[in-house]
Amino acid sequence: MNSTMHSDETDLPTPAQQRYWSKKFAYALRGWKYGIRGQSSFSVHFFFAAMALMAAGVLGCSLEQWCLILLSIGGVFTAELFNSALETLFRGLDPDQRERAWKALDISAGAVLLMSVIALCVGCLIFGVRFYELMTHQ
Repeated sequence: MNSTMHSDETDLPTPAQQRYWSKKFAYALRGWKYGIRGQSSFSVHFFFAAMALMAAGVLGCSLEQWCLILLSIGGVFTAELFNSALETLFRGLDPDQRERAWKALDISAGAVLLMSVIALCVGCLIFGVRFYELMTHQ
């Protein structure tokens, strides 16, 4: 085994090997672990996701509203995972390559920010309307 390889990298398939579904899921779950671990922004996203889910429950959101909230949360987490993947690749580059590639990190961070703002707008619209409906129907 190469000294730079981690122990869990030894089970990666070669291009000619068939990847069974169970292995594909295992690799994907390992990707979640790598993407989430050590990323302080994930704790912020998890906090706001939990708050949004609690608010949806308390305010009695409709099925459609739940779907929009879950899609927004999923969009933020997905954007953050892509950002984490690019950051991981960036750390493996030599200084010359890093100089040419740093804009990609800013772009991926911008994608996370954009999705977060969209999720915030969706939440404000859904919860604002829902709160208004509850207050005016008493």
